[in-house]
Amino acid sequence: MAAMSDAPVPDDVVVAFQIEGEPVRGRLVRLGPAIDAVLRAHDYPEPVANLLGEACALAALVGSNLKFDGRLIVQAQGDGPVRFVVADYDTSGGLRGYCRFDADKVAEVSAGFARPGAKTLLGGGVFIMTVDQGQDMERYQGVTQIEGETLALCAEQYFAQSEQTPTRVRLAVGQADVGQGLTWRAGGLLIQAIAGDDARGSTEEAWDRTRALLETLGEDELLDPSLSSNDLLFRLFHEDGVRVFGASDLRAFCRCNQDRIEWVLRSFAPTERADMIEPDGKIHVTCEYCSKVYAVEPADVEREGVEN
Repeated sequence: MAAMSDAPVPDDVVVAFQIEGEPVRGRLVRLGPAIDAVLRAHDYPEPVANLLGEACALAALVGSNLKFDGRLIVQAQGDGPVRFVVADYDTSGGLRGYCRFDADKVAEVSAGFARPGAKTLLGGGVFIMTVDQGQDMERYQGVTQIEGETLALCAEQYFAQSEQTPTRVRLAVGQADVGQGLTWRAGGLLIQAIAGDDARGSTEEAWDRTRALLETLGEDELLDPSLSSNDLLFRLFHEDGVRVFGASDLRAFCRCNQDRIEWVLRSFAPTERADMIEPDGKIHVTCEYCSKVYAVEPADVEREGVEN
């Protein structure tokens, strides 16, 4: 059994791990200030904030496995009270996301005792993962139907259909007081089976055992600010041993800036831009992700510029 380090791993990190001597690997994400910043940028109803928090945790879990500079975008869209949810992770550790929703319909489906899940909020629709390797490379996109009640189930179905990789995912979002009042927290754990071969033989027994251990993981453990990532992994997998391969930092980060906003405005016809001018003589644009408001001089939109 591999010994775990006593040093705690701070919030806003994702760690990769492998069950010692077994064909099972995984990643664990713990989000504190980063997810609080993402969710507090908007006045989301609690069920919507939970959905977006899960999407951000999932994007970090999957995107942190990319072997190149780029982005991993998790999104789901449907005909329910939440029409669209997107979380965007880039390999520098930046994380952002937002939801588009009907507040009255969200309130209606939230009236019961149980917190509405992804299927209830999104309705019929699709779950999409997009890998963006940059402007010079073609995007890769996988699409599955929303069938599971949770985003975790949507992700498991995606991996089963698109990559034929046995995968289990647990996600949790909630609020905790870490000394500055209630703040948002999120966590997630993903495990995947490594395919068997002639040398390794069947991997089913190890996979079944690890899945059973994962089922003992509580949402409170994923969100507990006093429980380090290393201690959580050791608590789950100490019987077999678990080896951690390091941590990658995460942060709330939005790519919006003045030049990008002006570039977007240039895509509108001059007559359309004229209708956007407000009484102070400027065009005001609010970023959907971070809610920052940009005041743009109409004359600046006319000059040549490039997208950042």
